Amino acid sequence: MVRKIAAELLGTGLLVYFGVGVATLSFGFGTAGFSFAAGVVATALAFGLVLLTLAYVLGPISGCHINPAVTIGVWLSGRIPLAEALRYWAAQFAGAILGALLLWGTFSGSPLYSRSRTGLGANGWGAASHIHINAGGAFLVEVVMTALFVFAVLGATSKTANATTAGIVIGLSLTVVHLIGIPITGTSVNPARSLGPALIVGGTALSQVWLFIVAPLAGGAVAAGLHRVLYPEPPVEPLASGELQV
Repeated sequence: MVRKIAAELLGTGLLVYFGVGVATLSFGFGTAGFSFAAGVVATALAFGLVLLTLAYVLGPISGCHINPAVTIGVWLSGRIPLAEALRYWAAQFAGAILGALLLWGTFSGSPLYSRSRTGLGANGWGAASHIHINAGGAFLVEVVMTALFVFAVLGATSKTANATTAGIVIGLSLTVVHLIGIPITGTSVNPARSLGPALIVGGTALSQVWLFIVAPLAGGAVAAGLHRVLYPEPPVEPLASGELQV
């Protein structure tokens, strides 16, 4: 179990560092220039490719959830017990906070960085959204996007799926949801990814972060329900160490 918790902490931290890092460079520092679309594509690819890599590296250890929404979907699908899910959540939130702190420390070395102006890739609605979506619209899109993503994870790692391509499916599905979600909310689909940067940036990001915790968890639960209906599976016995768990 220690190896699993360490893998979840490390994986979530790396996802935040690289994914949120590219988001901050693209939209905070403006490295994408005047092309908003270029920043969207770069950020979407960063999140997707990092997760794809981690899925193959950490998957054999912990299943590479690195997302509380994925863990709630896996738990509700009957693949892990609640006690293990709670440990995963603790590791994921801790990893995200550490990853955000490391990223903040990195950017603080630049004289161009300002926590209030540059930010740290936080999610938001209203004035914090590129299209100024309201809270209801933000909640809805986060539920839908997370449901799609977690459903893809559960399907790609089911007994009937091809394990060798699971990481590709998972990484590409995260890329897809970012392509639509970035202009709307900045794309969370991951409560840990949202909480880490919000704690550092504070202000609006912190006051709005509740939505990006609740909505993805609801989306993960929806995905689990869909998966149980379309891919009925009996609860599995605990896997031996080293097997893909998700």
